[in-house]
Formats: sequence, C-alpha cells, structure tokens
Amino acid sequence: MRKIKDILRLRQEAGLSYRSISQALDIGYGTVVDYLERAEKASLGWPLPVDLNERDLGRLLFPTQPRTGQRRFAEPDFVVVHQELRRKSVTKQLLWQEYRQQHPDDGYSYAQFCHRYLKWLGCQQRSMRQLHRAGEKLFVDYCGPTMEVVSPDTGEIRRAQIFVAVLGASNYTFACASWSQKQQDWLSAHVQALTFFGGVPEIIVPDNLKSAVRKTHRYEPTITASYQQLAAHYQCAIIPARPYKPKDKSKAEVAVQIVERWIMARLRHHTFFTLASLNQAIQALLIDLNERPFKKLPGSRRSQFEQLEKPALRPLPSQPYQYAEIKQARVHIDYHVEYDKHYYSVPHHLVKQPVEVHASDSLISFYSHGQRVASHARSYRQGAHSTCAEHMPGTHRAVHEWSGERFVQWANEIGSHTAELVSHLLERKRHQEQNYRSVLALLSNAKKYGRARLNQACGRALQINSPTRSSVESILKNGLDHLALERSVDERQEELDLDHHENVRGQHYYH
Repeated sequence: MRKIKDILRLRQEAGLSYRSISQALDIGYGTVVDYLERAEKASLGWPLPVDLNERDLGRLLFPTQPRTGQRRFAEPDFVVVHQELRRKSVTKQLLWQEYRQQHPDDGYSYAQFCHRYLKWLGCQQRSMRQLHRAGEKLFVDYCGPTMEVVSPDTGEIRRAQIFVAVLGASNYTFACASWSQKQQDWLSAHVQALTFFGGVPEIIVPDNLKSAVRKTHRYEPTITASYQQLAAHYQCAIIPARPYKPKDKSKAEVAVQIVERWIMARLRHHTFFTLASLNQAIQALLIDLNERPFKKLPGSRRSQFEQLEKPALRPLPSQPYQYAEIKQARVHIDYHVEYDKHYYSVPHHLVKQPVEVHASDSLISFYSHGQRVASHARSYRQGAHSTCAEHMPGTHRAVHEWSGERFVQWANEIGSHTAELVSHLLERKRHQEQNYRSVLALLSNAKKYGRARLNQACGRALQINSPTRSSVESILKNGLDHLALERSVDERQEELDLDHHENVRGQHYYH
C-alpha cells in the first residue's frame, strides 16, 4: 500500500526532512521526493479532505489518461455466472466466450474474468464456496431433536425421528418422520425422498450412522449390504462424509437447521396421534419452505430445482426399492437355512457352506457367490419348514414322494394281486406312514424275482389268507408261486374228499 497520507502528514505537520521521512516509513528517499513533488503539482493542501480515500488520492498523484478517453470495462454478472457453473459441462471458458460475444470491445480478458470471479466468490457467504453441480449430490441426515407422537388408546408417548434430504445445487429440501433410525426406516426414508424429488442423483452423501456404514474409515468406509443394494437398485453411489468432518456434508447440516427452525419449531404446540398425521403436517410446511424466496440469490428452492436440478436427475426405476434384510448364514446338514425361526431349503450341494440371506416382507432369497440359488415365499410359522423337492438329493426326493396312492399305483403296474395285497398292508396300522417301509420292502422283490413271480406270490398269499410281506417272501423263496394254480385245485378236492378217507373213523365208529 502506498503511504501517501503518512508522507504528507510527516512533512506538513511534523516538518520532517525528506531523509527523516524515508527512515521513519522505511521507504526509498527518491520515492518520498517523487510523492511530495506530485502532491505539489496536484495542489494538495493539508489536511486532506475527509472523503478523499487512498484510491482517489492515488489517481490525483498518478493520472493516466483523461476520463473522456479512459477505457471502461463491462462488469460480468457474477451471480449468473455462479448459477451457470452449477450446470453440467459448463465451464468458465465457455461463459467467458459468451461474455465477450456480448461485449467484444469493452470485455475483460479471460485471466481478468477468472480473477474477478474468484474475488467475487471469496466475498460471498461461506456456504457458497463449495461448488455443487446439478444432479450430482444428495445430502441426507437426521435432525437432533425428535417429535412426540401420542397413542390415542394408551396415552403412551413415542419419539419420532426426522429425516432430512437436500439436493446440493438447488437446496431443494425433503423431510419426513419415522419411528427410528434403524436400517428399515433409514432406507424407507430414502425411497420417499427420491420419489419426492422425482429422480435419482449421482451420489448420496450420508453420515456415518450404523444403518449406513458398517465400518467407518477415513478413506474406504464399508457400506452396509442393504444400503449398497438400494444404491444398486437406483444406480447411484454412496460416499459417506468423513468421520468428524461436518463440512463434508455442510448442505445437510444447514438443511437440518432450517427444518428444525421452520418446520419442527412451528409444530411444537401441535399434538399428533399417528405418524401419518405428523408426516402430513411436515409435507404441508415443506411446500412453504421450498417456495420461500432466497435472500441473496434469485428465486427459491423450488424454482432453482425446476430450472437446474430436475432436468439433470436420472429417472426413477419402474419399481421402487423394497427393503430386504441381508445377513450371512450357514446351510445345515439337512440342506435348510434358519431365518426368523423358520427353515428354508437350498440345493443340497451347499450343505455346511455360507450363503447370503435376503429377506423382504414377502420373499426370502439365498445367494451363493453372488448368484441366487433359491427363493421362497416368506413364512412366519416358527419351527416349520419350507422345502422344495428340487433341492433334495435323489434318494431323499424319492422318500419325500412316498404316499399311499403312489404305492398302490406302483403295485398296479406289477399286477392286480400285488395291488390288492398292498392295499391290505396300508390299512394294517393306524398311521399309513408306518406301513411304507413294509410296502417298499415287498415291492422291492420285483427286482430280485421279477414282476410276474411277485404278482403270483401275492395272489397265493391272498388265497391262503396270509397277506403279509413275510409270507410273500417265503412263497418266492421256496418257489411256491409256480404251483399256485394247480395246488389250489388239488387242495380244494382234498378238502371235499377228506371225510371219506380210510384213516378217518367217522361218527359211526363211536356208536
């Protein structure tokens, strides 16, 4: 800074020599001489006028060109420049070229354009120093205070958490109430926010709460599986703010403060009996919040959203994200996996291997190495089993398919006598399943003796009134099935002639 006033003061008031002034102000002797000679030529007296600042004094001592011929530059509208830079692919070089097209003769050079824009930007509020491109980032967080919801039946007071989401470029804000900050409520609030905005940003910036980040890290945080699944469904990225770095999500911090002041504070005297009524009141006040005009920027949150942010958002998928709890599990030796005290089958070759369980309200799926291997309808019957025959080994599948009708059909394929005997065996015990092993053992004789012999043996067992598995096997072992028809005729003849046998004494012997 030129020390013109100090030089004039020391010369006029203190009466110091040129060299003394040079030593006192630590400037060159020639500079002191030059300044005082210029002041004398400009007819400057002492004291100087009160309204004469350093810039005007410098112009009096160092005139360049007459004002009539002095070059004047058209000042850019840096508010518009700042708004345009939020758009995708818009650069300062492009804006400077458009500026020079409008002012070809009195426009600044590119270097001066950039220098003056940065100077203007440095004079704005701190919240404007971070540049947010349209459609790029969505900042999400929870408010610190909660809101009361009173049960109309019991009078119990529950605390509702207030979720806040704000878009970076337009500051367009969303808020809703949920019962907790648990993962299901956290992800449900995201789905509501994206539906409210009508599009998907490129990046979602959350805090490091447990529902979002499984393991915090300054550079490589571990996102929870369900949160990552939501990001994959909407094809966006999750980049959490660094731990203990609130400036990484300053937009969310400001939005939370605004929601607390302009929504929660205005509802402090209201009593809500349901979560739905609380959300309805929040949505009504959101309209007023987003349509409130900015104090230092043109338009409002809604106008900025409609103009800048909405065209840059990607469209929503055809179906909204459905929450699914994801956990790791190990397949039991019976090729079933337990979830919520219910057992679901998976392919038997995965026995004792880890699988990933994705459980929603209506569907439960199992993944191995990223591939889905099984799906079942969600069941809430504790202790019960949901089993698919395709997941069983061949031998188990055969046992699983056992039934009385199945055995009778199998026996009919062998012969009518076999079917009759099997039907008799199935009725022997109170529970039909208790006869399955005996019937299966009987029918297995077809492999050893052939179907024809087994059917004949069953017919002979029925004739001698001994329809049991052991009788049939004894007949087959002794080859009696070959004589079944001839012997039956002889035996009937012997029964008829038995009273006339010579060894029979008869009734006359005793009288």
